[in-house]
Formats: sequence, structure tokens, C-alpha cells
Amino acid sequence: MNSQIKSPQVFLIDHENNNRGLIDTYEALQIAQSVELDLVVVSQSKDTPVAKILNYGKLQYQKKKRQGQSARHVVKEVRLRPNVGAADYRIRIEQAIQWLSKGDSVKFAIRLRGRENQYRDKAGELLEQVVNDLSEVGKVQSLDKRSLIAQVIPA
Repeated sequence: MNSQIKSPQVFLIDHENNNRGLIDTYEALQIAQSVELDLVVVSQSKDTPVAKILNYGKLQYQKKKRQGQSARHVVKEVRLRPNVGAADYRIRIEQAIQWLSKGDSVKFAIRLRGRENQYRDKAGELLEQVVNDLSEVGKVQSLDKRSLIAQVIPA
């Protein structure tokens, strides 16, 4: 940036995004200083780098903000019933494997309604089966058999 640019010439893009073409670095610095902005190399090529006139502090702030957004992990939720069909169960597990491989965590919740509450043990077994099926790609962060919730994070 600014005086740290070693190349004698740069392709210049000014503060209004107009391509100024090949220009001397010193002259580009003068233009940047006249509008009270910085001259920043945005693309380093073999012959001549591409430099842009912009506010360097603002660029750093936006870059840091983007990194913070991408670092935020996502929790995906899958709700199941204790009498879920084999094909539906397999689809949910495959979907969870994809999410875990992307880096998201997955929360499995088994919902019981009405008479299904009599078969809590069957729902607990289903939750154990989910944990076993996902043990290769993820590890269990929390397993609550009382509320029938399991949270799996990427391994």
C-alpha cells in the first residue's frame, strides 16, 4: 500500500472505479493523496500489479467483518417421530452427514405426541441409533434422553 509499492508502474483503478490504465506509481500516489485515499495493490501479477485508490481502513474493516460472518457456525435441526419410516430415516441421516461434512452442527429432536409418550424407550433407542449412525462423521456434544435431544458436532 502507498509507498510500499515497489513496482515502477501499476494498472490504476481510481476511487470512482474508472480504469486509468498503465500509469507511473509515483503519479498514482499523487492522485490518491489528492483525494485523501490510499493506493492499494489488489492483484499482484508478474509484469505490473493492479492498484486501486480506496480507503484502506474501510477495506480492512469489511474483510474482518466477512471473516466473522463466515466463522459463525450453524446449527441445523432435524425433527423425527418415533415411528419414522426406514427411507425417511435414511434421508435425514444422509442430510445430516452432508451438514456435518460442511462444518455445521446438527440437532436431532424426537417429538412424541399423544399415545406415543407410552413408548419413550423406543424413542430413546431411535436417538441411540442416530448417534451410532453419525459416529463416523461427528461426535456427540450433548445427549439428553429425558427430552430426547441429541446435538452432534463435526468430528
